Amino acid sequence: MSPSPVRSSPVRFRQTMKNPAMPPAQPNKRLRVAFLLAGRFTLSAFANFVDVLRLAADEADMSRPILCEWTVLSDTLGPVRSSCGVRVQPETRLRNAGSYDYLVVVGGLISDEAALSPAELAYLKRQAAAGVPVVGLCTGVFILQELGLLKGYRCCVSWFHHQDFVDRFEAETPVSDQIFVVDRDRLTCSGGHGAAHLAAFLVQRHIGQSAAIKSLNIMMIDEAMSGEKAQPGQALTRRARDELVKRAVLRMQQHIEMPKPIDEIARELGTSRRTLERRFLADLKQTPLKAYMELRLERALIRLRGTDASVTEVALACGFCDGPHLSRTLKAERGITPAEYRKAQGGGAEPELAVGVLLPRSD
Repeated sequence: MSPSPVRSSPVRFRQTMKNPAMPPAQPNKRLRVAFLLAGRFTLSAFANFVDVLRLAADEADMSRPILCEWTVLSDTLGPVRSSCGVRVQPETRLRNAGSYDYLVVVGGLISDEAALSPAELAYLKRQAAAGVPVVGLCTGVFILQELGLLKGYRCCVSWFHHQDFVDRFEAETPVSDQIFVVDRDRLTCSGGHGAAHLAAFLVQRHIGQSAAIKSLNIMMIDEAMSGEKAQPGQALTRRARDELVKRAVLRMQQHIEMPKPIDEIARELGTSRRTLERRFLADLKQTPLKAYMELRLERALIRLRGTDASVTEVALACGFCDGPHLSRTLKAERGITPAEYRKAQGGGAEPELAVGVLLPRSD
């Protein structure tokens, strides 16, 4: 007889381990956090955030919820599927929800219309109105903005979703050059490793610095970063290390279609053009103008090989006047025309391109 097939099951989200010797959860925690998971939520943001809480809650990594407590809320308790397919089983119904220090919304794919159920959205609005601090992880910021919960607040959006946010909320200007932003009772972060650093910020606030450091060290994160730390960009060849340069490059990345003058970028960063140029030359051995051009060319190459858009459409999307302008610049800088590049890509050959500055990445 052949063995029965193994059926996959959702991850059961537990506050405690199945250990009969473990003491019951304490009623008075220093930090109590509840999560609302959007459909197709970002698993890494959720996992990084909750793991910092888990490691801060007990000695070593024993995982007992002694100093802090966490739960996933839902109106139905049905498993919630993440964007990578892993499902998480909520533990607490909305009607049984307790009082929490923070309510954390973990966003999903921004193309999804109903990321949270109507009951969950109503609960979120009630809690925010009652003064419960609300946290938006990754694209959770989109949900908060849709509900009007970020009106009058600064909010953090990943550089990757900056244009999506601006397109959807034309009157808003998000912060896309920091890993997280804390503005009174609204806390938002760019996702990924930013979620771990935001969680560590809350652990330090409620439990202590040593607990925050311990959590990050066990997760092999060297040190806690403040919210002002620049977001990492695409992991490309040349790495910016100067924080001012990182922020400037991220601004450039967010304004590809309509490039900003270098003077304006410097002014937004609270510095002079001369200082910005000096810092770029010291860090990247290139001027800001040259770096901006390389960034736009790199984006054009991505579009040329990844879309069927015309050369003119690619040129306009990457800040060039027209197709011939892109062709002349690409030929001068990389030694190849758009048509030649596409032909080489289609034929399986990789053209030899001179690679210039690229974006900062995390160490």
